[in-house]
Amino acid sequence: MLADTILIIDDEPQIRRVVKNALANEVSTVLEASNGAEGLAVASAERPTLVVLDLGLPDMAGIDVCRSLRSWSAAPIVVLSARHSDHEKASLLDSGADDYITKPFSNVEFAARIRANLRRAQASQIAASVQPMQIGSLVADFTARVLRRGSETIHLTPIEWELLRAFATQAGRTLTHQQIFNAVWGRAFGDPQQYLRVHVANLRRKIETDPVRPQLIVTEPGVGYRFELPR
Repeated sequence: MLADTILIIDDEPQIRRVVKNALANEVSTVLEASNGAEGLAVASAERPTLVVLDLGLPDMAGIDVCRSLRSWSAAPIVVLSARHSDHEKASLLDSGADDYITKPFSNVEFAARIRANLRRAQASQIAASVQPMQIGSLVADFTARVLRRGSETIHLTPIEWELLRAFATQAGRTLTHQQIFNAVWGRAFGDPQQYLRVHVANLRRKIETDPVRPQLIVTEPGVGYRFELPR
């Protein structure tokens, strides 16, 4: 991961310094921008691997910066904010953000979330190929729709395959109920939480070592789910 370049868009120098220090051992290059316009310009010129974005920018709304970045870049966007509303988190994630961290934050947790998002970006590239994907003790061949744990073949329904694909190709990213619903069912009507509750529970029973304490499909209360690739 030391070849990665991170861009921090935040108007507070002390926050940029804290983030830079937290990532000192994680990435090779940390770029900085103090407002939205500067951040978009740096992102366009340098094409960072991941963007850390503050919402309280002096020149434009953070969510607008997020939408602008997502319109042309696939780089993970990790939002930093002192706001805690589940509605706002869901709105940002629906607008293209990959993760949401509230201030104040633990440097250890922050660095771990950044690593998770970098793994997700790498996993997306792997999953885009025709090669089977390693998920801990599982091997998933999305082309042939074959899932194995050792010599055991695990049967998944078509919906469970689409759920696993949506999760695995976005590993490390928090997906809202609506995002998952749209990806799997391809429609914007119905109750996403009601549909997902049953199917996620069934998928967990098949792929988790302990479905009661899931390690792969992690619930983000009030928002959605996050898929964690084992180290």
